Amino acid sequence: MIYTVTFNPSLDYTVTVDDFLLGKTNRTASEQMTPGGKGINVSAVLRNLGVETKLLGFTAGFVGEEIRRRLEEAGLDCDFIHLEEGCSRINVKLKNYDGTEINGRGPEAGEEEFNRLLGQLDSLEAGDGLVLAGSLAAGLPSDTYGRILDRIAGRGILTAVDTAGRSLLEALKGRPFLVKPNRDELEELFEERADEPERLAALAGRLQDMGARNVLVSLGGDGAFLLDEVKMGHRLGAPKGRLENSVGAGDSMVAGFLAGWLEKGSYSHAFAMGVAAGSASAFLPGLAGREAVQSVYGRLEKEFLFPVGS
Repeated sequence: MIYTVTFNPSLDYTVTVDDFLLGKTNRTASEQMTPGGKGINVSAVLRNLGVETKLLGFTAGFVGEEIRRRLEEAGLDCDFIHLEEGCSRINVKLKNYDGTEINGRGPEAGEEEFNRLLGQLDSLEAGDGLVLAGSLAAGLPSDTYGRILDRIAGRGILTAVDTAGRSLLEALKGRPFLVKPNRDELEELFEERADEPERLAALAGRLQDMGARNVLVSLGGDGAFLLDEVKMGHRLGAPKGRLENSVGAGDSMVAGFLAGWLEKGSYSHAFAMGVAAGSASAFLPGLAGREAVQSVYGRLEKEFLFPVGS
């Protein structure tokens, strides 16, 4: 079982608006409302790839109830902690305006709610997986992911972290099996460019030095890079296809990587599955299913492998 934690889930109201004008009344040409959040997306793709998964995190208010209802209706197993105050967020995304969006703040969680979540995580067993993904709920400190990893340390649990900034740095102390920054997040973290393969590998290596076991970097239209824990660099270009929706592509990459690793225990296979899943979701209006991922996997370029560092 792979558990995912989404601290600040949302209902994503995704619309297209023709000839959008500021200061005017605009009307949608199309609209869609779906549960959103990085951990939610990871669980959805894991389920599509045949991996058993459960969703954890916090919800609040009538929006939180609707998030849960829609996820359970889609066949996902949820065990969210429902907060007594506040309301889960609604995010508005303008699909046809270069990723323009307005994201809500969401409810506030405190130490009591966090301890309830830790209690849930105490039930995880050796061989289970845990994905910590996305931003933290308001009120939780930046070391929250690090505290979770400390709590489950030494129990044989496969851990993955997909977050940025201080939360990522704090999580590295817990030696997660996988971290997945994108290139922009990696550059921002170290205030250095990663536009050359050597610089990309060097910055990924610094994350390893700080505690990450495997570093998977999504590169958008340039594909992806993996520095595995035996210091081998893996590079794949992005497969050809028409970009439909980049939302959830990085989360799909995490899901594909973990599914591939559980399937064969091979970094090359896990990396290829990650790239295939991320690209397949980018080529679709929603998150990719098994057939779409397998189709993209079958037409990936040959992987480029090279040793990194000493």
